Amino acid sequence: MERKDGREPQAPRPITFERGFTKHAAGSVLTSFGDTRVLCTAMVTDGVPPFLKGRGRGWVTGEYSMLPSSTNDRKSRDRGGRVDGRSIEIQRLIGRSLRAVVDTKRMTERTIWLDCDVLQADGGTRTAAISGAWVALNDALTWMDEQRVLRAWPLVDQLGAISVGVVDGQPLCDLCYAEDSSAETDMNLVMTGKGEYIEVQGSAEGAPFSREQMDSMLDMGAAAIRHIFEVQKAALAESPVGGA
Repeated sequence: MERKDGREPQAPRPITFERGFTKHAAGSVLTSFGDTRVLCTAMVTDGVPPFLKGRGRGWVTGEYSMLPSSTNDRKSRDRGGRVDGRSIEIQRLIGRSLRAVVDTKRMTERTIWLDCDVLQADGGTRTAAISGAWVALNDALTWMDEQRVLRAWPLVDQLGAISVGVVDGQPLCDLCYAEDSSAETDMNLVMTGKGEYIEVQGSAEGAPFSREQMDSMLDMGAAAIRHIFEVQKAALAESPVGGA
């Protein structure tokens, strides 16, 4: 099938990570996967959740939300502590994905909050959030290291995520909204720099998928995540937008 933007089936959209995008966060990254834009910020607070208090280790957690204008129809804001089920599922995914590559015993009793706010949604918001949050987390940990509040460097691996799926019987990588909304299969992959899986979320939406299709999705997803790792490294090698 011919894709709307002319990409090959295995090709991800253009991906960028703009560091230092806001002033006050220890880590701040505007993440772009095609027309999807997610602002990922990392802020450090003293203390840890009650179940970790006194154990001498830190904590990393994530939150996720979509701005009202991020979609064609206005999305209502979460109010009064009420968060919709999809946002809860995604922020739990973000948190456990990040914790999989952090040795919290090397931190002190501080919490790093990764807030992922979708400014513009065109498919793949959770995978863009995870990939961008890792860059923001790296910058926050660098700031903590400069403040001498780490026991040792706690980030043990890279982290990247991508969406894949089957549309009109064809496995595709990094689905935009038009593709995602008509996909027979929707899958999200989260991987480490060592090539190990943290999460494989996949389900048939319209028709069952074959083992051959699944293998194809996993292969093209892994290749796309390796590309994300290279883009992350290039972004970290540059000075942040704000010059911090």
